[in-house]
Amino acid sequence: MQTTGYQQHFEPIEARRPPVNESGAWAWIQRGFFDGPVNSLLTVVFLGLLVWAIPPIFNWTIWYAIPDADNAACRAAHGLGACWGVVAEKGRLILFGRYPFEEQWRPLVASAVLVALLIVSCLRTFWRPALAVAWVVVYAFFFALMYGGFAGLTNVETARWGGLPLTLLLASVSLVVAFPLAILLALGRQSDLPAIRTLCVVFVEFVRGVPLISVLFMASFILPLFMPQGTKIDVLVRVLVGMTLFTAAYLAEVIRGGLQALPKGQVEAAHSLGLSYWQIQRMIVLPQALRLVVPAIVNTFIGAFKDTSLVTIVSLYDLTGAVQLALGDADWRKFFIEGQLFVAAIYFIACFAMSRYSQWLESHLNTGTRRQ
Repeated sequence: MQTTGYQQHFEPIEARRPPVNESGAWAWIQRGFFDGPVNSLLTVVFLGLLVWAIPPIFNWTIWYAIPDADNAACRAAHGLGACWGVVAEKGRLILFGRYPFEEQWRPLVASAVLVALLIVSCLRTFWRPALAVAWVVVYAFFFALMYGGFAGLTNVETARWGGLPLTLLLASVSLVVAFPLAILLALGRQSDLPAIRTLCVVFVEFVRGVPLISVLFMASFILPLFMPQGTKIDVLVRVLVGMTLFTAAYLAEVIRGGLQALPKGQVEAAHSLGLSYWQIQRMIVLPQALRLVVPAIVNTFIGAFKDTSLVTIVSLYDLTGAVQLALGDADWRKFFIEGQLFVAAIYFIACFAMSRYSQWLESHLNTGTRRQ
């Protein structure tokens, strides 16, 4: 508006463009896939690759696939479609390994109970001291049901355990037992006592300096040479000890990183209040340190779960070993890819669930510190 003498002259302002919608599906697509020329070009190229790859993948996995355990039909469709009948034919051998066929309800029940406890343990509502007792009870139930030898159950030696139950057992025991051990190792590396600090440093650096295959080999073949004559330790127990110590060494470094991220002022303030060392660690230091390294801890868990496939070198047939055992049949050996894809799907579901739980746990524990 301009004023000339006693007269006023109005000039309308040019209309502004409406604000860009920053919410909704289309806005999310623009931000994620078409945010700039480089991102847009990559999106177009990726869509082109999908258009080129999806039809043959769909035809092989679904359209021309053979779902029934018909070996003749699978051979006729070889190269055109997948033979998912190999999973129907060899699925029980893949899932339960060499466990006696008529007794396979036992590993099924044992695995279901163990998975149920794993799910319950992920809920904060059940984070109570009784949870540790529940783990002891479930492991006792797992070993008793799998091994048998009582109440009319046939005795099944550990050498015949395999498949999914063995994978769950190796992964869960090595993680559950390794976690408190890793906390002690991480605290020991920061101890003011030279003997404890040196012992923890030597252990962690030695274990982290060798591959897991070497640890399993030493636990399975070299460790018995140092035992008294006549002493025999089950190979499964030796493998569990080796995997637990290996996982604990890696977890210890992850937890130590969280401990070093905390400001020293909190510990000094706790000392000024008269709290003891273990009270400070339990109530102030460890809750914050573990919260800071949740993604790294879960990443170690995922790696340990996948590392169970290495136990085949000591003649224990987990999921990956069981699929090789199952497809040793000459009639179904040609469909090795389908069997491996079935096992890969199981690993993916488990690892993806752990990854999503890590994201949920991180956001759930950061509610009091993150910016709104």
